[in-house]
Amino acid sequence: MFQKDDMVRYGAHSVCRVVDITVKDFNGAAVEYYVLRPVYNDTSTIYVPAHNQALTEKMRKVLSEGEIQALIHAMPHEESIWIDDEEARRERYREILAGGDRAELIRMIKALYHHQCEQQANGRRLHMSDDRFFKEAEKMLHEEFALVLGIPKEQVLSYILEQLQTEGQQDCG
Repeated sequence: MFQKDDMVRYGAHSVCRVVDITVKDFNGAAVEYYVLRPVYNDTSTIYVPAHNQALTEKMRKVLSEGEIQALIHAMPHEESIWIDDEEARRERYREILAGGDRAELIRMIKALYHHQCEQQANGRRLHMSDDRFFKEAEKMLHEEFALVLGIPKEQVLSYILEQLQTEGQQDCG
């Protein structure tokens, strides 16, 4: 159960604040809703029926600072998720984005980063869909990390790299 003012991740919508828990009447039936407002897009409002388990399972409390630090320090050891078959890759990456599992997002970003480096070495660019997945996964992680760590989204990558370098580790690759 979530409370008003809780900070949550909601699927691919990134970080949201529970701004209200309200009851709305639809065709004579009272339905309780979580009212979510994305932190980095305050013009949107998301209504999640509290009784709908499939939708409420997409709501997850944001990570703690300690959990973020643990994810950062595990990054160099994470296996990337690269799938050669383009259609299978697209389907898997859609699932990862929808599920919002942070470790899976990191593995996906890592795979796309390595593929991007390979493409650049050959004078090519990422496929449009791969580039979109890469940017969306980074956005999801960067917004959550920025909120919890109290830093601007634009500083998240340099923060991660700094954390890895202070441990004597190289970049995320």
